[in-house]
Amino acid sequence: MVKPISPGRRIWQTLSSIKTGLVLLILVGLVSIAGTLVLQRPNTEPQDLSRAYSPQTLRWLDAFGLTDVFHAWWFVVLLVLISITILCASIDRFPNAWRFYARPYRVPDEHFRAVLPLQKNFPVDSAEQALAAAERAFRKDGFHPERVVDHDHVSLYAESHRFSVMAVYVVHASLLLIFMGGILDALLGYHGFISLTKGQQTSQIELRQGGVRDLGFTVRCDGAGQQDYPDGSPKRWWSKLVVLENGREVERKEIAVNDPLTYHGVRLFQASYGNSGLVDYIGLTAVSNGSRQDITVRPDTTVALDADTTVRMAEFLPDAVEEDGHVYARSRELANPALRLVVESKKAGRSYNVWLPPMASGDNAQAPYQFEARDLQMVPYTGLEVAHEPGQWLVWAGCLLMAVGLGCALYLSHMRLWAVPVKLSDGRLVLWLGGAANKNREAFAERFQALAQEIHGLTQSSRTPEQRERELALTGD
Repeated sequence: MVKPISPGRRIWQTLSSIKTGLVLLILVGLVSIAGTLVLQRPNTEPQDLSRAYSPQTLRWLDAFGLTDVFHAWWFVVLLVLISITILCASIDRFPNAWRFYARPYRVPDEHFRAVLPLQKNFPVDSAEQALAAAERAFRKDGFHPERVVDHDHVSLYAESHRFSVMAVYVVHASLLLIFMGGILDALLGYHGFISLTKGQQTSQIELRQGGVRDLGFTVRCDGAGQQDYPDGSPKRWWSKLVVLENGREVERKEIAVNDPLTYHGVRLFQASYGNSGLVDYIGLTAVSNGSRQDITVRPDTTVALDADTTVRMAEFLPDAVEEDGHVYARSRELANPALRLVVESKKAGRSYNVWLPPMASGDNAQAPYQFEARDLQMVPYTGLEVAHEPGQWLVWAGCLLMAVGLGCALYLSHMRLWAVPVKLSDGRLVLWLGGAANKNREAFAERFQALAQEIHGLTQSSRTPEQRERELALTGD
């Protein structure tokens, strides 16, 4: 009666099965393809998603996690399952592979010699001379033979690239590193955005999936700018960043596109640069009774025009619109700028709202001064992409290890050679040669045949004509 398999054993067989691993690997591949075809939320703006998909389609994609595949809970479960499968398969098969690696079969017995597909034998006069000839031929062909003594019987064994039999476990380890990196990124990683102007600092980022997160340190922008090509198109964005901890500067770097600042595993990339909608300063010419004077006004500062009159910047709108006697900003883009000045006159005992350009709601005609704009300098912002990917080094290490493992598995062959003096039942002494390779067997067979011919030539050159005639007589040829 066949003993039933216990549930634990059945689970182990399922997890360590190559078929299970292949099915899970195919599923991970298919899901990863879906993650490249479907727009992903952390890296795609909401308006782009709305343009690409209808509201109903987007709801379904969000419900199944297809708009953030690599952070979805079911993707993490898939990675965990395939990691467990690889680990179980490796544990189940490693002992046999290690025995084969640690204790190679150096002395072939009679049964092994009888069934080995690749073998040759030819008569020799002396076992020592035959072994010496085989040893010279092995070394000439790039092998490092060793003499094996077994019960006063001496033979030769040589091999090459034995470690290639363990290459599959190197590939298994590389896959585990890659999947572990993906799991860490999905569980602990995050992506966000920071927008800073010169002199501004923050310790929080806006997460792509919504909400804010504390960085654990403070980032300050000491400057930002744009370099242009001769035709005026942007060439390079840069930002001068300072990292502060407990109010103390700990790191400083000028970053640019593809040259981020990395601190405590958090990378800050130069992502964008543009107009913040805030004004730095405006150069004006104040005109009164034929006299002209150049002044510079800044937000929240007051400039004296004469002993009785001052002016200050009250409001700046980068894209202004006037409707029903009210002026408001349509956007942050510098499209139709408008400036509201407040002119204080002690002599008149009142203040005037002066708009540039003139607006219907302004007091331009009554004000003691008229103004002309000369220069405008906006405050730029720098957009920083913030990424924390704690598993990235595991992924990179896994990729490098996989390259090594696949290189060994695909291009290196474990080749074995034996040379054994054997005394036949009729009293003749022959040298038995055998060879085996775990891959590229056709090329190895050609190499083995050439090696056998060389050894045969070395052993026959020392034989006398009488010995060769006696051998022919014994064989009946």
